[in-house]
Amino acid sequence: MRSSTTFDPAQAMSPAGSHSSLTHRLAWLLCAATAVLLTAGALVTGTGSSLAVPDWPLAYGRFFPPMVGGILFEHGHRMIAAAVGLVSLALALSLQFGERRRWVRNLGWGAVALVLFQGLLGGITVLLLLPRAVSISHALFAQLFFLVTVALVQVTAPGWARIVSGVGPRERSLAPLGSAALFALLGQLVLGAAVRHSNAGLAIPDFPLSYGALIPPLDSFPVLIHFLHRLGAVVVLVLVALVCARSWRLGTASPLHRPALAMAGLLTAQFVLGATVIWSQKAVAVTTAHVVVGALLLGATGLLTFRALAASPSLAGGTR
Repeated sequence: MRSSTTFDPAQAMSPAGSHSSLTHRLAWLLCAATAVLLTAGALVTGTGSSLAVPDWPLAYGRFFPPMVGGILFEHGHRMIAAAVGLVSLALALSLQFGERRRWVRNLGWGAVALVLFQGLLGGITVLLLLPRAVSISHALFAQLFFLVTVALVQVTAPGWARIVSGVGPRERSLAPLGSAALFALLGQLVLGAAVRHSNAGLAIPDFPLSYGALIPPLDSFPVLIHFLHRLGAVVVLVLVALVCARSWRLGTASPLHRPALAMAGLLTAQFVLGATVIWSQKAVAVTTAHVVVGALLLGATGLLTFRALAASPSLAGGTR
């Protein structure tokens, strides 16, 4: 007589017993440290400190140079990145020895590989004197790494099984739209990085119009990339608004409700910050906040989409 088992997403995706408490704390620490690292990276660019330390992996031939001027921002960024790498390794080891879900263990080691690759990109950026393609890639992979840390916080949470059990067909139907919003945000973040690393933040000096018109004269790369970033903001606004509207119809008990609320608040803040970047002539605090809030919006959108996909057998790693 043949026996069969039925796929149980809550069981397949639940944390691994008592060990999950330590793992979850490490995941939270990694996510928070990554947000600090993103802030530090934005400050490096915003203050023009990208080449304040011209060598790598050392700094002026030593581990700890005098932390003054731009060196404080650039080498401080490196030190925070090293701390993030160590926490990533600690989390991966905790998952390896205390987590029964193989895909979650793989996600932990993927985070380690990603942070090492990100560090290498940062070093190449310095050694090759800020090549635009490498600098933009460095910014993109920073956002992708943050997304991974958000996922790790979620899947190690004690309440993850309850969230999975609350995901029904209506939530899963939002996965394609959530994915579209997520990819639109990633594209927008790439455009934003291109604007920063092309020094095109004020290529169009007025807002909401562009040189007093709806469409500016697109006769230079800085103006073109800046205008594309503004168009991307419209696409993101529409898609995120649609995701939020459909999520709210599911009611407050839905696992998608809180991420949707966070998306709505962050989207509003990001729009205001984007306008203020122009009005303030790229004030460092405003441009830094614009980068960080963009990352948080990406994380909230990724979380909602991840929850919408939560009960799929492919994500859980279970089969009949």
